[in-house]
Amino acid sequence: MRLAIIDDYQSVWDRFVDWGQLKGVTVVPFRDHVFEEAELIARLSDFDAVLRIRERTEFPRHVLEALPRLKLLLATGMRNARSIDLKAAEDQGITVCATTIRHHDSTVEVVWLLLLSLFRGFTGEVASVRAGGWQSGLGLGLEGKTLGVVGLGHMGQPVAKVAQAFAMNVIAWSPNLTAERAAPFGVEAVTKEELFRRADAVTIHMPLSDRTIGVIGAEDIARMKPTAFLVNTSRPQLVDEDALVAALQGNRIAGAGMDVFTMEPLPAGHIFRTMPNVLATPHIGFVTQENYEVFFRQSFENLQAYLNGAPIRTITPEVPYLPDAPLVDTAPGDVT
Repeated sequence: MRLAIIDDYQSVWDRFVDWGQLKGVTVVPFRDHVFEEAELIARLSDFDAVLRIRERTEFPRHVLEALPRLKLLLATGMRNARSIDLKAAEDQGITVCATTIRHHDSTVEVVWLLLLSLFRGFTGEVASVRAGGWQSGLGLGLEGKTLGVVGLGHMGQPVAKVAQAFAMNVIAWSPNLTAERAAPFGVEAVTKEELFRRADAVTIHMPLSDRTIGVIGAEDIARMKPTAFLVNTSRPQLVDEDALVAALQGNRIAGAGMDVFTMEPLPAGHIFRTMPNVLATPHIGFVTQENYEVFFRQSFENLQAYLNGAPIRTITPEVPYLPDAPLVDTAPGDVT
């Protein structure tokens, strides 16, 4: 059995488990990301199993069909259905196993890292101190400001709770959100148009689906205040990127905080690396030692069970999520 561990950016493949306990298994880690599918297929052609970290590499049908030796795909995290063609895997006789995740709220922490940094100008102040300077600008306080939450679900709810602790007003929208569903969280349900018009910052917490691609369009961004910020830690496809770039370049909004991008890792010369009103983090919402420990230990268990002939934590076209995996990041009863 030859196992490839791909997209191991931090080279932690052997920090949490001892792969040597699995007799007859050769483990080959790769730190770099392969963008070209032909190169990916060539790299993985002599492996029986692949462990991928979250959705950094996608496995559509034509890639899986080009890997006849592949029999086991170890997927980390609970949401993998959109980035792995599970029907193609089934047709090719490939077993797909997933893992749980320890801290769902780790992304909430990054949301507030971005929001606080944008409001208070922390990156500029830190840079000033490092350069030998001192105070360089005036930040904005949070009290009395309005936070607009797009998707009041498993992520949106704790984000709203933190905002309320900072004495912010919280408004929310998603297609099926009602005043009755929002009320228990002390949140005001509003229309999409009102949210973008009123909010001093908008944060997005929706899952990616056919219905949510491009849910934040040019007209929504155009409604934002020139002093407002947009934060996206969910999926890049939810936002019209061209419209966002145009608004940032024209200073029609104050800035953006982003942890997700249409191309990852971001190319060296990408505009989001250089724009002064963009705060970009390298998709670290789920990247914690606690979550990685779960990913690798459960992947080890999944591989061990497969080798013993009794696979565990399998996902299929009929059951694409683990039993305890939340299906949507929306308010209770809100299907987006």
